[in-house]
Amino acid sequence: MQRWRDSAWWTWAKRALTLAFFALVFFLLARYAQRLDWDEVLDSLKQTPAATLAAAAGLALCSHLLYSCFDLIGRHYTGHALQTRAVMAVTFISYAFNLCLGSLVGGIAFRYRLYSRLGLKNGDITRIVSMSMLTNWLGYMLLGGLLFLFHPLQLPPSWHMGNYGLQWAGAALLLVACGYAFACLRFGDHVWDWRGHEVYLPPWRVALVQLAVSCTNWSLMAGVVWFLLGRQIHYADVLTVLLIGAIAGVVTHVPAGLGVLEFVFVTLLSHLVSEGRLIGALLGYRAIYYIVPLVVAALLYLYMEVHGKDKHHVEGRRLHARGS
Repeated sequence: MQRWRDSAWWTWAKRALTLAFFALVFFLLARYAQRLDWDEVLDSLKQTPAATLAAAAGLALCSHLLYSCFDLIGRHYTGHALQTRAVMAVTFISYAFNLCLGSLVGGIAFRYRLYSRLGLKNGDITRIVSMSMLTNWLGYMLLGGLLFLFHPLQLPPSWHMGNYGLQWAGAALLLVACGYAFACLRFGDHVWDWRGHEVYLPPWRVALVQLAVSCTNWSLMAGVVWFLLGRQIHYADVLTVLLIGAIAGVVTHVPAGLGVLEFVFVTLLSHLVSEGRLIGALLGYRAIYYIVPLVVAALLYLYMEVHGKDKHHVEGRRLHARGS
């Protein structure tokens, strides 16, 4: 293996893969940008009061900062010694690209790219990615379970059906979230080997942190939409529809849930507020929560690539060796 790494073709292969990765990133960015109606985005933001935009932007900032802490749970799990600011920078970049381009590019590829540059081994990166994804969806299950079960969404009058299916789904989600917390309480801080795969349950205190930060993050995301809608709809209804839209985007595999989220909101809430207001608020939401962080993340990523190659790689190796 070491002879392969020292050979000339291996060096060229790595360079080719790096160029291909950059090309794919910029292609996906351009494709995403082309799908947006930028005039509508600007008009929607211009018609929104400055105080509302400031509140929504503040909530978006808090959400991205909070999510940037998710990988710190992975640092606790793996025991690596990368600095907090480096971990948060990688997580922020990954999250911003994950929102717009999907989890394979953002949540996974960017983490592997950046963490490997910082000296972490693939095994540790895999554990970090899995822990962050678990944290994110644990909060979803807890919030979704509580809302779907105890605060069922009032469906449009034209829908001649109940929402018992949503309540059953809520019960199942709540059962899984509570079961995870109970398992961590009884069997936490233990690793099992299941068919060659490592299964880890963190201590119950870590599980509570996972649930708390994830629930707060989803709540902040809904708060952005709620403010942009002028608080005309009950906050719990906005959060419920956002959770439904999030899982719909995952199921359809549409990058950023583009069109899917809007369809879900219009379908479920157009009887409470005008369709134009809904679309305008969601365009503002995409601008504030998706596009602006994506621009910042892209610039930060380029900075880390251009200026941090040797420095971060050597420092990461040194810190990893110290922590092991």
